[in-house]
Amino acid sequence: MKASGIKYLVEQGVDNVWKNRMMAFASFCVLLVSLLLVGISVLAYLNVNTIIGGMEDKNEVIVYLEDTTDDATMQEIGEKLRAMPNVTDVVFYSKEEALESLKESMAEYEVLFESLDDDNPLVDSYRIKVGDIHTIDATIDQIRGLGHIYSIRAPYDFVNILIQLRTILTWVMGSVILAMVIVSMVIISNATKASVYARREEIRIMKYVGATDAFIRFPFFVEGMIIGFFAGALALVITWLVYDAVANILQNQVALLNIIGMGNIIQFSDIYLIVTLAYVCGGALVGAIGSAISTRRYINV
Repeated sequence: MKASGIKYLVEQGVDNVWKNRMMAFASFCVLLVSLLLVGISVLAYLNVNTIIGGMEDKNEVIVYLEDTTDDATMQEIGEKLRAMPNVTDVVFYSKEEALESLKESMAEYEVLFESLDDDNPLVDSYRIKVGDIHTIDATIDQIRGLGHIYSIRAPYDFVNILIQLRTILTWVMGSVILAMVIVSMVIISNATKASVYARREEIRIMKYVGATDAFIRFPFFVEGMIIGFFAGALALVITWLVYDAVANILQNQVALLNIIGMGNIIQFSDIYLIVTLAYVCGGALVGAIGSAISTRRYINV
């Protein structure tokens, strides 16, 4: 097809948006709602997943060393801990620091601590964080093999809850997103069929006078792309405004968020490019393909 022919068909597609503005507006609204349903569902999943990830970062394993461990051995154990692949953070916590912390938390028992004189019953320890809580058991077994380990305290119950929570979340949110996609596709398909149905006579006349299938479909393709593009653009603006408003409300609850690990809520500015491409390109693609496919029934006359 010549460039002039393509230009003509594109212009026809643009003109059709205005000529059939009522049906175009209906398709626009359907696409807008569908994109919002899917987009917000995905963003909600990503943020809840991030929240759980923030809670995972709060897991802490305490490795208590034997009281007879000398300084050189302690340092060697620390280096080996840092070299472990699943260990993300290692902090040495001396028995002197532990005692001072205990005194501060139990100030009402000052007399008891004074009776200890210089005899410190606590032991030195390392506080570590693991990267993947699913393999925490293997990591702890690895730590036990280092030697000079008095005991290890790990948040097994907390880890098991997080693992179960993540699994449930993945299934539930995955099902919701899949349902939203299916519902959206059905609604979009019906809307585009209704739009094409309203112009079935126009399509049949073009077919009878010898227009090719591609010639008939292309303006509908352009029309659907334009409608989908603007639906995606408006969906982006609405999502951005709502997302920032909700994020600001949650971020203002600083104390609560820090306690439950929600301090790492995704900022829209960090993902706006991906979201923009998904909304605009997705809307344009779905609108274009939906419109083009819906003409098939009326082309085969």
